[in-house]
Amino acid sequence: MYTIGQISEMFNLPISTLRYYDKQGFFPGMKRTSGIRKFGDEEIETLKVIECLKKSGLELKDIRQFIDWCARGPATYPERKALFERQREQVEGKIARMHKVLDMLKFKCWYYEQALADGGEEKIKAMIPEGLPGEIRAAYQSAHQE
Repeated sequence: MYTIGQISEMFNLPISTLRYYDKQGFFPGMKRTSGIRKFGDEEIETLKVIECLKKSGLELKDIRQFIDWCARGPATYPERKALFERQREQVEGKIARMHKVLDMLKFKCWYYEQALADGGEEKIKAMIPEGLPGEIRAAYQSAHQE
């Protein structure tokens, strides 16, 4: 069992956030000793899921809905599964967009490294896209793909 201070450090969350989550009913089975919250494995797992869902872009009201579904039991498995599938699809979309951003950054780093070495951009511009080195060409094409 962990204290709220230990959980705060473990998850890098303010104590006020943990208290808020508790008041919202996110930890229905939490034990208390003389009024002091004691976080166990179940609360830690709940926090890991909450943090995952927050990072995936889900709002707290929707996370609250998920917690409610969990409290209602196995009958809500389809809703819970659908929620995670939606969030997974959104995250996969974000990752794909960020890969394109990363590819543009890779290309531009290479581009300006070459421009510095060559004293200008003329040679590089003439290489685009077919004359680019393989990895850089792939990054360029990915970054410019619709």
